[in-house]
Amino acid sequence: MAQKTPESAELEQLLRTGPFHLALRSALTVRGLALTRVQHKLAERGIKVGVTSLSYWQQGARRPQRPESLRAVRALEEVLGLPAQSLHRLLEPEGGARPEAERPAGRSYRSLVAPADALRQLFTELETPADGGLHTVGHHERVRIGPGRELSERESLQVVRAHRDGVDRYVAIHRGDAGCDPTRVAVRAVQNCRLGRVRGDADTGVVVAELLFDARLRAGDTHVFGYVFEDGSGGPSAEYIRGFSFAGGQYVLQVHFDEAALPVRCRRFAQASAGAPRTGRQELTLNGRHRAVHLVEQGVRPGILGIGWDWG
Repeated sequence: MAQKTPESAELEQLLRTGPFHLALRSALTVRGLALTRVQHKLAERGIKVGVTSLSYWQQGARRPQRPESLRAVRALEEVLGLPAQSLHRLLEPEGGARPEAERPAGRSYRSLVAPADALRQLFTELETPADGGLHTVGHHERVRIGPGRELSERESLQVVRAHRDGVDRYVAIHRGDAGCDPTRVAVRAVQNCRLGRVRGDADTGVVVAELLFDARLRAGDTHVFGYVFEDGSGGPSAEYIRGFSFAGGQYVLQVHFDEAALPVRCRRFAQASAGAPRTGRQELTLNGRHRAVHLVEQGVRPGILGIGWDWG
């Protein structure tokens, strides 16, 4: 078996996580096809697409949206030797959510879980644009539940990819449980980032924190960084959820319980949206040594994933 090249490995990753334009650009590079040659091969299949349009698609300046353009995308998969629907699904993820390049993962928690009006105000105070320029390709969260059954800490390690040039920050969001006091929530930048401005909303218990990178990312660049929210100000916690607006990427959630406050039952679940019924329920066994449960989702879908527990 031929050894996989770095370029082909990157293509496989981009086909899983997007965004569309970087996946298309990578496929063209791996196959070694000029745009004029691709145009010719599409024409042989009865599909007319200009070289300028193909160039815009791979640059991210435009996205295929019309029916004839989406038909061309399906033909591109054949021309480039890609799995069926591998490019098309990056444009139309399940659940009707906006595609990756238009909705970075940093906004998914806001759009599905946190109060929209409060967050809109907080993001305005931080002068954060609607498109943060990043989407998440990997996220590992570790949540700690304290002896009083409170959410005491949330630690995140994220891998993001820029889908435009000049990105130098990420805005993280924390929503505490009922009674959370944002003034008592501390934020720490622990890996490959620096803490910028922090804002909170007392009515909703939401805190947003600006995490600054040391360099500006170019489109296609990846960045690994870690941060921690220290809370403990809210009431008893019964679940932790994370929202996703697009498909792709890996998500790992671990929930650790203090030995003085162990739940009697834990389960994972999924939801298509905040108001939808919960599905995919699965009982989780508490690890006796580490007092923890976890879930692993290799390729997330639009919607919500979470772990809930009963105190008995």
